[in-house]
Amino acid sequence: MKEFFRCCGLRKSYGEHVVLPGIDLVLEQGSITALIGASGCGKSTFLHVAAGFIVSDGGDLLLDGLPCAGPGPDRVMVFQDDALFPWLNVRENVEFGLKTAGMPHAQRQKHVREMLKLVGLEQWEAALPSTLSGGMRQRVALARALVLSPKLLLLDEPFAALDAITRGRMQRLLADLQLKTGVTVLLVTHDVAEACLLADIIHLMGTGLGIVETWKADAPRPRDFEDAGFNKLKAQIGLKLEAGM
Repeated sequence: MKEFFRCCGLRKSYGEHVVLPGIDLVLEQGSITALIGASGCGKSTFLHVAAGFIVSDGGDLLLDGLPCAGPGPDRVMVFQDDALFPWLNVRENVEFGLKTAGMPHAQRQKHVREMLKLVGLEQWEAALPSTLSGGMRQRVALARALVLSPKLLLLDEPFAALDAITRGRMQRLLADLQLKTGVTVLLVTHDVAEACLLADIIHLMGTGLGIVETWKADAPRPRDFEDAGFNKLKAQIGLKLEAGM
C-alpha cells in the first residue's frame, strides 16, 4: 500500500485546553485505520479537522499529495447520528450529494441504484427515514457517503447507538463495502473489539497527548471474533488500557 493521507504537526486548542498537541499520522491507500481512546482525548476533533469542518491552529494535511483546505467531496464523514434529511426518501437522500454536484439525472440514478443494491436497500428506496430501523438508516448514511466516490471515508462512531446484533451486521457490511470500493477509511470508535475486527492500524490517543501507542493487525481482513490474531491484538490493547493509558 502507498502513503495516501498525511498530517504533520496538527494542532488544535480551545483557550488553555490543548486537544491536539501536534499529531503526526499517515494513512495508507485502501486501509482501515482506527482511532481509540477515552472521551475528550481529541479523536472526534481530529476527524472534524481532517474533514475540514474545524480549522486547525497549525500543521499540514495532505491527501494524495495535495493540501486539504476546508470541506470537500474527496473527504466524506458519517456520524453516529445518521443525519438523514427526514423529508427525503431513501433514494433522494442518497442522491442528494450527486444532485448538488450537478450530475445529470440519468447518471445519478444509475449510481444511486448501484449503491442501494450494494448496501441491501434497493427495495426501500421510496421509504422515509422515520420508517426505517437504526441499522437501515446507517446503511443509507453509508450509501450517501460512498455514492460520492470519496477518497477518504471518515467515520465518527457510526455504530455506537445500535444494538449489539445490528452493530455486528453493520461492522460486516463496512468491511465488505471497503473491500468492494477500495475506499480509505479512518474510523473513530470507543469499542476496542470493533477496532481490532476492522482496522489494519490502530492508534491510541491520550488526553492532551496525541497518539501514544500504535498497533498493526497481523491477521488479514476480513476477520471474526475467533481469529487468533484478533484476540491477540485485543489482549495487547486491553493490557495497555488497564495500565492507565
